[in-house]
Amino acid sequence: MHPILSVTEVSLSLKATVEQVFGYVRVRGEVSGLKKASSGHIYFSLKDADSVLSAVCWRGRDRTTVSALEEGLEVICTGKLSTYPGRSNYQMIVDSAEPAGLGALLALLKERRDKLQKEGLFDTAHKQPIPYLPQTIGVITSPSGAVIRDIMHRLSERFGRHVVLWPVLVQGEGAADQIRTAIQGFNAIPHEGLETPQGVIPRPDVLIVARGGGSFEDLWCFNDEGVVRATYASQIPIISAVGHETDTTLIDYAADLRAPTPTGAAEKAVPVRSELVNTLLQRHQRLNSGIQRTFAEQELALNLLIRSLPNLSDVIHLFFQKLDDQSDRLVRLMHFYHTTLTQRWKNLAQLLHSYSYTSILERGFAFITSSQGKIIDTTSKALAQNRLKITLKDGFFEATPLKNKNKINSFFSHQNPSSSSVSPSSQHPQEDQKGLFDDF
Repeated sequence: MHPILSVTEVSLSLKATVEQVFGYVRVRGEVSGLKKASSGHIYFSLKDADSVLSAVCWRGRDRTTVSALEEGLEVICTGKLSTYPGRSNYQMIVDSAEPAGLGALLALLKERRDKLQKEGLFDTAHKQPIPYLPQTIGVITSPSGAVIRDIMHRLSERFGRHVVLWPVLVQGEGAADQIRTAIQGFNAIPHEGLETPQGVIPRPDVLIVARGGGSFEDLWCFNDEGVVRATYASQIPIISAVGHETDTTLIDYAADLRAPTPTGAAEKAVPVRSELVNTLLQRHQRLNSGIQRTFAEQELALNLLIRSLPNLSDVIHLFFQKLDDQSDRLVRLMHFYHTTLTQRWKNLAQLLHSYSYTSILERGFAFITSSQGKIIDTTSKALAQNRLKITLKDGFFEATPLKNKNKINSFFSHQNPSSSSVSPSSQHPQEDQKGLFDDF
């Protein structure tokens, strides 16, 4: 009798048998029911006209495999057959996948190009200028082969520059990831350079991404979406040089400049030293000629200005003559105004003297004031005072008015000489006060 087996034992036995018999296989079919789980695993089916094969692609596979797994695309998957005991079915564990045939690749390429173009990754406005004479050039290519040798040889012929090589695979599995990492790695180098135990690695001024010719499939890694996005995001200008002149990949659209070949990339990266020297010499000669011509023109213009200017001594003498004329005029004016002012002062002095009360006193009149200095110009004012001051042309004296208004001839009381006073400024002897007023 046959032994009794559990369901799990049967499932595990089938799993071991399938994996042992088939091992690794390559299966061609159309991707159907594509599902990307949150875990990162990809579940789908491969189908043809008659059958369906379940498949799974674990997380962490290369980007080329992931990008090739698109709904409705015919692909060739490489992996091993196994079973899934949980559902009692067999499935394929996919390690890598690639589009089946050139037609499928071209369709995938067109779809990817249209997608990236709509996002603006190929816009010319985003492209950076290539430095005219970079100090350091970063090269991303295979360390072996003719590409790096051709680039170094052409750079040395034209204008030798410092070159930093980032070695990468340029085709096959893992190539796209290495190229993307190299672009991002160069951009991560600080502007002052990256210190390493072997020395300081300078930050490149321009990058060259290159590989030699090959088939459409060989160049497929340069159509990788991650490589194109890294090229677009690069802060360092990139020159793409992939394949021959007729080959075009998506990185060529995203790069700042496309070269037909790796050698052409070296030519676009630096000028020819001898041509640059000749250009500098020619410009130096043109600059000297221009300077000399400018000096000659300025000298001619200066000489014309000098000849048009008057003689300096004549100009000075003219001003001296004007100064003499002004000086004579000033002297005449000063003489005129001083003479006129002197005469006016004399006239004013005479007029002032004629209006002065002293001139009236000289004609025999007297000037009467109270003891407080107030002018007495009426009889009533005089009778209201106790003492009066009588001023004549040669001095003054004091008098006491009589209160009898009917005796005009006795208006002033008779004073002896001692009762009157004369201003000390009087130049005449004291006169008889009684005889002086008897006439009243």
